[in-house]
Formats: sequence, structure tokens, C-alpha cells
Amino acid sequence: MDELLSFLVLISAGLFLSEIFRRFHLPYVIGLIIAGILIGPYGMSILRLNGTIDFLGTIGLVFLMFMAGLGIKSSSIIRLKGKVARISLLNGAIPFAVGFLIGNYFGYGFLASMLLGIIFISSSIAIIIPSLEANRLLDSSVGKAIVASTVVEDALSLVFLSIVLQTLNPTSALPLPLFYLLLLFILVAMKIILPKADRMLFSGLRKKGDLFEHELRFIFVSLIAVVVIFDLLGLHAIIAGFFAGLVLADTVRSEVLRDKLHAMSYGLFIPIFFIIIGMETDITVFYAATGAIALTAAIISGSMISKFSSGWIAGRLCGFNSSESSLVGASTIPQLSTTLAVAFVGLEFNIIDHKLITAMVILSVVTTFAGPFLMRWACPKCKLPEKKKK
Repeated sequence: MDELLSFLVLISAGLFLSEIFRRFHLPYVIGLIIAGILIGPYGMSILRLNGTIDFLGTIGLVFLMFMAGLGIKSSSIIRLKGKVARISLLNGAIPFAVGFLIGNYFGYGFLASMLLGIIFISSSIAIIIPSLEANRLLDSSVGKAIVASTVVEDALSLVFLSIVLQTLNPTSALPLPLFYLLLLFILVAMKIILPKADRMLFSGLRKKGDLFEHELRFIFVSLIAVVVIFDLLGLHAIIAGFFAGLVLADTVRSEVLRDKLHAMSYGLFIPIFFIIIGMETDITVFYAATGAIALTAAIISGSMISKFSSGWIAGRLCGFNSSESSLVGASTIPQLSTTLAVAFVGLEFNIIDHKLITAMVILSVVTTFAGPFLMRWACPKCKLPEKKKK
């Protein structure tokens, strides 16, 4: 009964409290995090963390990264490989160095500073795409370059995270190069086998109708199986979920099936994950530690300045004009899903403390607001995509 009550409180907070915050024009995810802070042990203490909540948080994290991997289109990256490489390299290397130096300056160890640098690499594709679409720039040259490079940067940050975790807690006797070769082989094999298995099992059901959602359950089983296999190899759930999305991207071709997965993920599991992020956020550290405010200010300013400036330089090197380059820089500022997921893993492995995790949540809140505002400022002078002739 206690498990059911915990589940009821979580889904109720995600439904009602987030809706209240949405009416104040807060982004949905930020509303969920605030809801988690309110009901959690550092708020009104309505709900405390336990095994059931931790399990639901893990499932939500897996689905969050699965949906991120599922949305990657390799064709877009290949088409713009030159521009994507320049933007990804500069917009990843400079923020990484800044993040590492900030962690080191505030007395954090090598691994914690590395993790902060990895967090600085990532951006939020969930914030970038709606902003570009609202300004009719999603199909423009600069819009496609931004989306593709953001995907690459997120993927690189997760690969670097897996290397850090494997170094910290090696679960394989293989050397790292052989470990990743084995991982690549398994990824390719699954990418070939799973679509064929899907066609073999469910091609007839698509024509007749699938009352019991066999194909959806096949994707769900495949997702959990891929995560379990990668977990046995020594990859954390955040990495495994992302790779599972990459593997199953060719299997999930139907828009109807993608909509069902989106509804299941964003309707249930992912909101629970963000609420738990809020529950684990200790806002009292700002009253207990005088260094927390300085740390948070350094992280926010360091992230925003390094990402905007490196994005602007990369845009100019790609041949974009000043306004388009400003858009590239502004679009890389929002940090949300991947940032919080990586920070969540760092806390789980005791690499970072509650002071730093709180700074990460505040970073997500500030950049989620500032990024779209700066993008809106840069967009009016950017070149709109030409309309296709009929």
C-alpha cells in the first residue's frame, strides 16, 4: 500500500502542481522539478525517497535518454558533416575546458571537474527545436546545422560520461579500446537484427489491427533488453537508454508507434524522473554554505558565456553571417535533460555533492529561460529557408 501511495503522490504532483506552474508560463520541466522540491524531504516532506521511487526514477531516466536517441537522424548529420564538425568541436571543447577549470577552482577533484566539463558540453535539443520552429528557421541551413551539431555534442558528452564511469567503476576486464569495439559490434548487430525481427513478427498485425499493442510491447521489451545487456557490459542506464534509442530508431518507423512511445514516456515515466530530481535538490545548501552562491554564479556565467562565444566563433567559421552565428551561440545555451541526467548520475556515484547538484538545477532553470529569449533576439536577421517550388 505504501508503494501505491508513493506512486499516487508522484503522478498527482506531476499532473496538478506542474499545471499550476505552467499557468505562470514556467517551462513544463521546470514546473516538475519545483513540484518535486515542494513534496520532497527538503520541502514540505510529503514524500521521502525509497526503493520504489528510485526504481521509477531509473525507468524515467532510461525513457528520457531512449527518446533522445530515437530522435537522431544520421542522414542530417552526414549531409552537414563539415559544419557540424566545426560547431561540435568548438562548442564542445571550449565549454568543457571552462567547466573543468571552474570545478577545479572551487576545490572539486579531477572526476568531479571532468563531470562538470562534460555537463557543459551538452545542450537541450528539446528547447532548441521548438524555438527554431517558432521562428520558421528549423528547415534553414543554420537551423539544420544547429540541430545536427547539438545531437553530436549530446552524444559525445554521453560517450565521455561512459568513459569516466568505466574508469571509476570498471565492470569489464577488457581494456577500454576493446570494450568499445565490442560495444560497437553489439550496436551494429542489434541495429540489423531488431528491425528484421519486428518485420517478421508484426507485419501481419499492422494490416489486421493490433488490439493488444504487440509491436509497442516488442519495442518496450527490446528497450529493457538492450539496457540490461549494456548494463551487464558495464554501461550506466543513462548511456544504455541513449544507445537503445539509436539501435531502435530504424525499427520504430511508424509515426503512430512513435506517438504511442512519446505518450508513454512523456505522459508517465519522464515526468516522474524530473520530480525525483526536484526531490533530491537540497535548496537549504544556500543557507548552510556561503560558497554555494559563488559556485552557482560561476557555473551559470561560465556556461552561458563559453557556449555563446564558442558557438558564435564556430558559426563564423562555417560561413554564417553575424546574426546567424549569434543564433548558433544562443541556441547552445539551454541545458536541461542531458545536464540533469548526467548530474543525477554524478550524485548517484558520489562524484558530486548536493551543493553542485543544486547549482545544476539552477543552471537548467536559468538557461532554459535565457536561451529561447536570446534566440528570439537573434532570429529576425537570419535568412529564412526558401519555399520549395511546386
